[in-house]
Amino acid sequence: MWITRGKGCESRRTRGRILTIPPATKELRVPADVRSRSAAAHRKQVEFEIGDIAEFLQETLGQKLVAYMANVQDPKTVGQWARKAHMPRSDAEERLRIAFQVFHLLQSEESAHTVRAWFIGMNPQLDDEAPADAIRAGRLKDVWVAAKAYVAGG
Repeated sequence: MWITRGKGCESRRTRGRILTIPPATKELRVPADVRSRSAAAHRKQVEFEIGDIAEFLQETLGQKLVAYMANVQDPKTVGQWARKAHMPRSDAEERLRIAFQVFHLLQSEESAHTVRAWFIGMNPQLDDEAPADAIRAGRLKDVWVAAKAYVAGG
């Protein structure tokens, strides 16, 4: 838990110690190229239909991982969305859209294999939680910030 201190500093109690972060380092400064790639990824996820997003994620990340992130029990549900036989619930659609957006942001820097590994590996920006777990838990903004930090080199 972060505690606000005087003069713009923040402190965090960790294992009995208090770590103080000076104001200059507590913000992630996002370079202009990351902002433009971020905007392009956002634009892409807005323009695509949810069935096309489900199909893309199913092909690139795998049906089981996509089902896990969307928080659905049966991976075959993802295939039904991809075939446009059914529409996902609104919370599942949000999860699919952020996964799609993150995938495209990361793919501007990395291979599809590396992007998949990013989704399932522990992430220091998420307190060593996998982004797939965070998406499933609904922490979509945290995952987006972690993806931008990765692209920015952090």
